[in-house]
Amino acid sequence: MDVTRSEAPDRPNLQIEYCRQCRWMLRAAWMAQELLTTFEDELGGVTLIPGTGGIFVVRSGDAVVWSRKEEGRFPDITELKQRVRDRIAPEKPLGHADRKRPADP
Repeated sequence: MDVTRSEAPDRPNLQIEYCRQCRWMLRAAWMAQELLTTFEDELGGVTLIPGTGGIFVVRSGDAVVWSRKEEGRFPDITELKQRVRDRIAPEKPLGHADRKRPADP
């Protein structure tokens, strides 16, 4: 599907703010790639925002989807996809990412 910029304004955009001092740009870029691939018809774009002080936050508009500070860790990509899906396309199936993991013994 050929999408031009004029078609994207009605789709949500995500922002990933990452700590440049911590060298987390590649992690942020990889997560952006994963989200853009999974939500190619639902997302208008993903913006990478360099920050400092150990920040790693994923936002949809003003809403925080994931905060490393609040969660105490980076998101597993499956978790992040589920949270983004729940926010922007709740009806979208994620295939294997929707399967429950077996409980730890």
